[in-house]
Amino acid sequence: MIAKLEGTWKVKLDDMVNSSSYKGMMHSLNKEYDDYSCYPAKNEVFKAFELCPFESVKVVIIGQDPYIRCGQAHGLSFSVPRGIAIPPSLKNIFKELKSDLGCMCHSGDLTLWAKQGVLLLNATLTVREGESNSHSSLGWLDFTKEVLQVLNNTKSNVVYLAWGGFAQKLCANINPETNLVLKAPHPSPLSSYRGFFGSKHFSAANKYLSNQKIESVKWCK
Repeated sequence: MIAKLEGTWKVKLDDMVNSSSYKGMMHSLNKEYDDYSCYPAKNEVFKAFELCPFESVKVVIIGQDPYIRCGQAHGLSFSVPRGIAIPPSLKNIFKELKSDLGCMCHSGDLTLWAKQGVLLLNATLTVREGESNSHSSLGWLDFTKEVLQVLNNTKSNVVYLAWGGFAQKLCANINPETNLVLKAPHPSPLSSYRGFFGSKHFSAANKYLSNQKIESVKWCK
């Protein structure tokens, strides 16, 4: 069985997880995992929420769907487990991080970001092996939109890093008066040179958090 949401996230998303559409999606997902190789592992589907409790959220980084190759996806957007080769988009994220803050990450595992209050949220939390967006029609987008709506309605002073048109559409209803939405092209090699490089979102996020008397993120910790 797919792991379940726990803690405050479960409470905040109670209407969603008890809806017939969500239960139908879970049924479909369990069948997908039975019939095909799917990622991340069943016990890591909600890892982003486990590592970043609702009360801790200070930054949200939105990805589209998990990596489609064995060993890469582990429940955190853009992240790969320690020891796995760093994918192109994440390489570009690290390049911008070095340019912006002068520091480097030597592993593609972003767990330490999550533990500091960075919600690494994929719009679609699961995928079939080798088939990008293969689970996008199952209902995950409704779930993700509800996550963002709950955050927008009940938390303020959150930084949303919206990289690419898809993420920016998802953030369209975030209140810019009570939060900070930073937009840039996607870090993919196809679009990173159109404005992702030089966006300085990491320093901008930390400056905003510090101004709100919120502890900044140690991005290269």
